[in-house]
Amino acid sequence: MIRFENVTKSFGPKTILKNVSFEVSTGEILFILGKSGMGKSVTLKHIVGVMKPDSGKIYVDGKDVTSMSDLQLESVRSTCGMVFQHPALLDSLNVYQNVSFGLRTPQFNHAMKRTLNEEEIKTRVLEKLSLVNLGPEILERMPPEISYGMQKRVSLARTLAPGPSYLLFDEPTTGLDPITTNAVNDLIFELSRKLKVTSVVVSHDMACALKIADRILVLDQAGILAIGTVSEIKRSSEALIQDFLSETLALLPPEERAK
Repeated sequence: MIRFENVTKSFGPKTILKNVSFEVSTGEILFILGKSGMGKSVTLKHIVGVMKPDSGKIYVDGKDVTSMSDLQLESVRSTCGMVFQHPALLDSLNVYQNVSFGLRTPQFNHAMKRTLNEEEIKTRVLEKLSLVNLGPEILERMPPEISYGMQKRVSLARTLAPGPSYLLFDEPTTGLDPITTNAVNDLIFELSRKLKVTSVVVSHDMACALKIADRILVLDQAGILAIGTVSEIKRSSEALIQDFLSETLALLPPEERAK
């Protein structure tokens, strides 16, 4: 479980988060929505201790990450897989080397209490690529040789390789065409359910949230404007949420709008 308790964060005179409190339950898919600059990515970075709040507490699996040193945070970060807006693959390494990269780090070996041999690493790489619908024929290819959508999936496989309990997505469908966007959304849903991981997705895309979220949290003016299930968010009378919904729902078929 992830829990925020009265978290406040400011940059200079601007307060980004003010007394923000919420929980993410085990196995849940929570979407964090809001306009640009409303603290969505800042919230995500607080979970792994990349940023520290000015006040308040953040707990991951009952551990207070706000009071941890960088060394202590390693154990928490090993349970969290970050999926960034851009694939951020290493162009000098092929797909196999990129996906296996995290399996060779001292932090992973320490968490495993042993070092995986090459056969074990390859088995795990192939397993994670299969989860994102990629096969062994891609192992030797370099990132520039594959499409952007495939790079996103390789990046996701790399994140999955160490076996995180939490998947943290920062704008995962930005810059993607509608078909690839749907594919990525389906992957987030399928992986969350199949691997029984907890997913927190930062996004500006209400359509994505309506499709796969268990709950949606909307940030505005440094606080939580609304949090609830898809049905609850659809019934919200908040003007900002209605603005988000109006364009999105207009594009959906009638049977989807009614859900």
